[in-house]
Amino acid sequence: MSGIRQSQLYAIRTTVGQEKSVALLIAERAKSLGLNIYSVIAPEEMKGYVIIEAAARHEVHQVIMGLRHVRSKVIGNISIEEIKHFLIPKPPTEGLEVGDVVEVIGGPFKGEKAVITQIKPDKEEVTLQLLSSSYPIPIIVNASYIKLIEKGKHEGMI
Repeated sequence: MSGIRQSQLYAIRTTVGQEKSVALLIAERAKSLGLNIYSVIAPEEMKGYVIIEAAARHEVHQVIMGLRHVRSKVIGNISIEEIKHFLIPKPPTEGLEVGDVVEVIGGPFKGEKAVITQIKPDKEEVTLQLLSSSYPIPIIVNASYIKLIEKGKHEGMI
């Protein structure tokens, strides 16, 4: 059985919005204490939770003890099946539709609100119409540069 590590997955509750900072603190502390903690993830879809892969529950307790933004003790042992869908990357166009209102979060139009007028999933691009523009100017951006604000609110505008 050499070379095969025995580990379990554990979920801990955190302050919403602090998942990544808690995950980084856990990773640093585990390394400095020499604990058998193999991975720490904070999937964006799991707001308020961090998943820890560790050899034993007591090591998870030890690594989170006294950490800021940790809101609860270890929440049971979870299976990989329960979190598998959080680990598989999704295309950035998934869940977007023509007419959705988005905010541009990267590039020269950062901070602007816009409506999706076309989606090209194969290129991971969307064509947008800026809401602040007095006349329609289509802009094409990578879908990873936008954040959904409202579903299909401006369908008549397109």
